[in-house]
Amino acid sequence: MIGQLHRQHRATEFKKFLVTIDKTVPAELDVHLICDNHGTHNTPDIRAWLARHPRFHMHFTPTGSSWINQVERWFGYLSEQKIRRGVHKSVQALEADIRAWITDWNSNPRPFIDPAGFLAMV
Repeated sequence: MIGQLHRQHRATEFKKFLVTIDKTVPAELDVHLICDNHGTHNTPDIRAWLARHPRFHMHFTPTGSSWINQVERWFGYLSEQKIRRGVHKSVQALEADIRAWITDWNSNPRPFIDPAGFLAMV
């Protein structure tokens, strides 16, 4: 899991995330990104960046796609286990808890199986 927190969701922030992925994932591997159809993911600047990085492959889910529900459920699990149970006196404390959750998740990577038993994500 590669995570970043941004206060806004614009092409600028998405590009920063792409750069982080590019630096994190070994250069010999292709990167397949599955995104919703949000306009942020398809601006001229993003398309130009992707053209310069051919190992990146964009896949867009249709509106209402069931696949994206798995990702949303993972975020729901994060919310249930970490955010709602925590006491956050500032945005920075909340962000630190989210980063700690991702670090902990990555220390023992495993398929995500929804605790309610509905979805699994590998």
